[in-house]
Amino acid sequence: MITAQSQPALSRGVKLRFDQAREAWVLLAPERMFALDQPSTEILKLVDGERTVEAISDDLAARFNAPRDVILADVVTFLEDLRQKGAVRS
Repeated sequence: MITAQSQPALSRGVKLRFDQAREAWVLLAPERMFALDQPSTEILKLVDGERTVEAISDDLAARFNAPRDVILADVVTFLEDLRQKGAVRS
């Protein structure tokens, strides 16, 4: 389960890439691909297995001048969804 203290990382074999054909960021997983919107891409660019979800949320809240509690809730929900799909580990 992803929490504010989790240090999420991409699962083995999962990569964040820019797809030239789609002109968009995608998350590539074995036999799967996830199309990403801008907020999802910004979150995943910060997922490195070292930063906590809280630190990722703080960074995003500062960069986008958004309420930290709202960002934290969104980041937890997004990463937990990817964890359940096997694309992220905590």
